Amino acid sequence: MNICRADKVLLAGGAALLGSSALLTATPLAIGASAAFLAVLTDGIFRPSSSVLYPTISHGPRDRPRVALTFDDGPDPEVTPAILDTLEAAGGARATFFVIGRHLERHRHIAARALSEGHELGNHSWMHSYLQNFYRTDQQQSDVERSTRLIQELSGSHAEPLYRPPVGLKSPPLARVAHARKLKVIAWSLHSRDTMARDADATAARVLSRIAPGDIVLMHDGHERDGKHRRLAAAALPLILRGLRERGLASVTVSELLRV
Repeated sequence: MNICRADKVLLAGGAALLGSSALLTATPLAIGASAAFLAVLTDGIFRPSSSVLYPTISHGPRDRPRVALTFDDGPDPEVTPAILDTLEAAGGARATFFVIGRHLERHRHIAARALSEGHELGNHSWMHSYLQNFYRTDQQQSDVERSTRLIQELSGSHAEPLYRPPVGLKSPPLARVAHARKLKVIAWSLHSRDTMARDADATAARVLSRIAPGDIVLMHDGHERDGKHRRLAAAALPLILRGLRERGLASVTVSELLRV
């Protein structure tokens, strides 16, 4: 039977819990089995790079001088064009934009520019709801499909876009959809912390002090809330790109980074 990894985990965990409770009710071993299963499930849900529920990619090959800069939650009419200007001025720097579908629908021209300049669009859900992890399988399917159709329309490609779950959270219903669609789920190996920092120099310094070949870097060009903006990544980007050049690291799309 072709079932997804999340359901295999749930079946195995459920069987272990039933067995331990039937044979060893309220013993330390039964309690330990329950705690171990909950720890594994919690890791699969809350750790963005965890592959417990579904295979998740957090970095590329470490033996090539390339990294992938990724920007979440756009397109933003103020911030994303500034980031595209900086990437263009850097001559050949490429990035992946994990877009929120409802923002993409309103700002198609910005995404069209990104594609025309060699960048990549990834699916970051349609709604980016903080309740998304509670969606049923059919709701997850609808959300993924809606953004996928729009990205495919703009790109002219029938390929499934890369997918990054909102906040990096995964759930069994999402895993079922990803399994059925054969999605490549992308996390990150380096978080810029640009949603919490206030200083562009410090943000750039954080990235450059930790960057290594193969890293997938998380930054933000948008905000999940309408009318809100995140400008720090745009301010830090020139410093980051200069630092990458000094280290001999090329900025490529995630798909380019993963290509063998």
